[in-house]
Amino acid sequence: METAKQIICTVCPTGCIVEVSGTPGALVSAGHTCRRGKAYAESEYVLPVRILTSCAATDSHAEPRLPVRTTAPIPKALHAACMAEIKKLTLSAPVCRHDVLIANVLDTGADIVATGSLM
Repeated sequence: METAKQIICTVCPTGCIVEVSGTPGALVSAGHTCRRGKAYAESEYVLPVRILTSCAATDSHAEPRLPVRTTAPIPKALHAACMAEIKKLTLSAPVCRHDVLIANVLDTGADIVATGSLM
């Protein structure tokens, strides 16, 4: 068995501290008060994912950076590589909020989209 890890559940305001150990397919968890908390903690133990938020460069002197994010959570292990892809961008007007800037970034199924506008 792998080492146990304590995970604070963020599914509801209770914030249970769930202890998870084992391997995928054979996980053991304790401390959760609901099934959603158990599922969250086990998922977080096996493959933690997060929405990535960042800024991309623009060619505008008035707005040199534009906020961007992923459309879905991606594995935390891919965040640095995803940031490298965002760093390659230099955006030019017009860019509207929700425009897809990088489709299916790193084959994650998530897109990088603008969360602001550049006019």
